[in-house]
Amino acid sequence: MPKFARRMNSLGVEGAFIVLAKARELERKGRSIVHLEIGEPGYQPPRHVLEATKRAIDEGKTKYTPASGIYELREAIAERVSASRGVDVKPDNVVVTVGAKMAIFAALMAFIDPGDEVIIPMPAYPSYESVTRFLGGVVRPVILKEERKFSPDVSDILEKVSDRTKAIVINTPSNPTGGIYRREDLEEIVKLAQRKDILIISDEIYEDIIFDGRKHESVLSIAGAEEVTVLVSGFSKTWAMTGYRLGYAVAKEEVAQRIAQIQLNAASCPVHFAQVAAIEAIRGPQEEVAQMIRDYERKRDVIYEEIRKTEGFSMIKPAGTFYAFPNIKETGMSSEELADKLLNEAGVALLPGTAFGNPGEGFLRISFAGPMRDIVEGMRRIREFMANL
Repeated sequence: MPKFARRMNSLGVEGAFIVLAKARELERKGRSIVHLEIGEPGYQPPRHVLEATKRAIDEGKTKYTPASGIYELREAIAERVSASRGVDVKPDNVVVTVGAKMAIFAALMAFIDPGDEVIIPMPAYPSYESVTRFLGGVVRPVILKEERKFSPDVSDILEKVSDRTKAIVINTPSNPTGGIYRREDLEEIVKLAQRKDILIISDEIYEDIIFDGRKHESVLSIAGAEEVTVLVSGFSKTWAMTGYRLGYAVAKEEVAQRIAQIQLNAASCPVHFAQVAAIEAIRGPQEEVAQMIRDYERKRDVIYEEIRKTEGFSMIKPAGTFYAFPNIKETGMSSEELADKLLNEAGVALLPGTAFGNPGEGFLRISFAGPMRDIVEGMRRIREFMANL
């Protein structure tokens, strides 16, 4: 058999799926495991979205579509982004992708040549680093500091800029930290990108899951950002449509065309009936979405209070997403060591902070996307385990 391409050595595997596999094996052996590792909403999509899905299938919406997605969905996305960011977005600026991951992958592929540098504030969603390295790019990490509530320090970013810097990937609200970027920091990032001719890839997939009456701050709402930005978002988190595999990119028309070109070669097009349902997600009633977000906020509060009672743990209260990112440095254990102990001895599956890069050392990621009963039981097990350790 021929050898695999060398680039395969650079392509990572998401830690959540590794931990999930370990947890399932323990369950197969009869162990009780509480799952706090996967970032998947524990809800069905809203009823009107499910009904639209069934109708679309019955109406034969099961064929190929344009690589960039059907016009009606691109129009709905353009309207939503225009209204929420205060910018003029047209359907030709939108590419509907096979999940938000495809949008990130295609944006990086369209711009990164071997040796080009990509700045990534970390800890961060692992695909940013993995795909950059896969393409032959060089990752320049910037550490997100807990004392800044995980919003980047632009002076730290400036230190990483060189003549080879091609892009910066930002994520707000952030997986895994639950932090949100301050508007003043986003404004400085846009100025830097304009001055140095750097692409901003802004992953805003958690844009609606934000707490305590805060407003989502999008880089695209800053004057001039549309010239240097690829906005990435999708339907998996807000509308719990994970299995529909629908994301989107918003960018200048020439950039959108390149992303669509890459998708055409990789996956042809997004699923037709899923796109029809996504129109209904955007334009239909939002009461069920609002209820989900209220539920996430209650779960966030339960975890926060439990963390405060847990030996060796501390935490900044997450401002958004459905992730908690407790600091466990006072335990004296590494992130991986403690995560393994909690899985194998306490029966709680969660992620070490290092699943999101080396800057995640000293933290754990806890997903509160699932049922409240799992949150309560999982936190009880963690607290009791740490008390007895």
